[in-house]
Amino acid sequence: MKYIDEFRNLKIAEKLYRLINEEAEGLRRVNFMEVCGTHTMAVERFGIRRMLPENVRLISGPGCPVCVTPKNYIDKAIALTAIDDVVVFSFGDMLKVPGTNSSLLKQNPKGKVRVVYSALDAVEFAEKNRDKKIIFLGIGFETTVPTVAASIKYAKKKKLKNFFVYSGHKVMPPAMRLLAGDKEVNIKGFLCPAHVSAIIGTMPYSIISKKYNIPCVISGFEPLDILQSILMLVRQVKLNIAKVENQYNRVVKASGNIKALSLIDEVFSTHDSEWRGIGVIKKSGLVLSRRYSDFDAEKNIDFPKVETKMDKGCICGSVLKGIKTPPECGLFSKKCTPENPYGACMVSSEGACAAYYRYGAGRK
Repeated sequence: MKYIDEFRNLKIAEKLYRLINEEAEGLRRVNFMEVCGTHTMAVERFGIRRMLPENVRLISGPGCPVCVTPKNYIDKAIALTAIDDVVVFSFGDMLKVPGTNSSLLKQNPKGKVRVVYSALDAVEFAEKNRDKKIIFLGIGFETTVPTVAASIKYAKKKKLKNFFVYSGHKVMPPAMRLLAGDKEVNIKGFLCPAHVSAIIGTMPYSIISKKYNIPCVISGFEPLDILQSILMLVRQVKLNIAKVENQYNRVVKASGNIKALSLIDEVFSTHDSEWRGIGVIKKSGLVLSRRYSDFDAEKNIDFPKVETKMDKGCICGSVLKGIKTPPECGLFSKKCTPENPYGACMVSSEGACAAYYRYGAGRK
């Protein structure tokens, strides 16, 4: 536990708890939103939500890339497994997400779906199996996009003609801007995603603070990180100021990761993208740029037609927007469990429903 214990020090946690309660005294009720799935898990795991005063409410947002992937993408990915010479490669969390009639996991006995830790594994498989069309499901925010971009560049260097990426990649700031202007959600502060911020830096959040008068704090993942970040948000609200603060400055730099950003800009282009339960958000998705279009699955593979049907009873969309909490869903922990998920929020290890289920269903 070296280098971790100091971020879980009980005495410091108690001091931060007292300071949050003192600073929040007299404030109207405020909604702070975390937009990182790892934050959501940490908040539930360490009981942070239950430590906050009644007038400070921490809500979960669309911080899980698997959760915000629209159902139609899942249906199309499943349909790809029906093509004889196609093998689909994916990160593990995607396999159990239910589509309209099936899931990638259910296709797995046919040997048409492979789980990998890196897109480069899929490239190497394509290099050894040139009689197959290898399609990697590109899911993730700015954190994972550089690794996929690097794998595409490697495939180009190797002159592979059988490796493709079906991009469902998304970028976080446009979604945050949309939620910032949503009066129903009524956000008064953001806990900004740490992993994403390590790539993009601090500047992309400035427009949120300036245009919407909403404080933003980039937070680390340990209990003291999150408590300190909440205290920083409370103090900004109390002083009626809105700026970007970087609590996680031991990792996140103002300029972000220049090399990673350069990779993203070279290989991908922004476009409008659908987010599950939220709808289409302008310039929030990434597709392969013209230079790398030979590796774009949608441009080079004849996708089978699919008919997507919306979920009945699942309120995953409202959970992702922070309007509802998982226990408010009639399916939660009854019909919808990690073993039998109805929606993506219960499937992913970063999903809000999975976090509530694992660490405290029905709690504040």
